[in-house]
Amino acid sequence: MDKRILETIKKQYPIGSRVELVQMDDVQAPPLGTLGTVVGVDDIGSIMVSWDNGSSLNVLYQKDKVKNIY
Repeated sequence: MDKRILETIKKQYPIGSRVELVQMDDVQAPPLGTLGTVVGVDDIGSIMVSWDNGSSLNVLYQKDKVKNIY
C-alpha cells in the first residue's frame, strides 16, 4: 500500500469517526445502513470498524464502501 494513499484513508476516516455501511460483499457483512465507529486503519488500508450490531468486520480498501456520517 502506497504511504500517501494510506495517509489519505487515515485522514478521511480518523479514529472515532462514525460511518454507515453502503456496500460490503461478504456473507457475514452487517446489513447495509449499519452504523459503526472507526477504531483504526491497518497497513493495507482496511478501515477497522466496531459496528453497532456487534460485528467487527473490516471495510476493505477499493472493495467495500462506507460513508462518514459525522
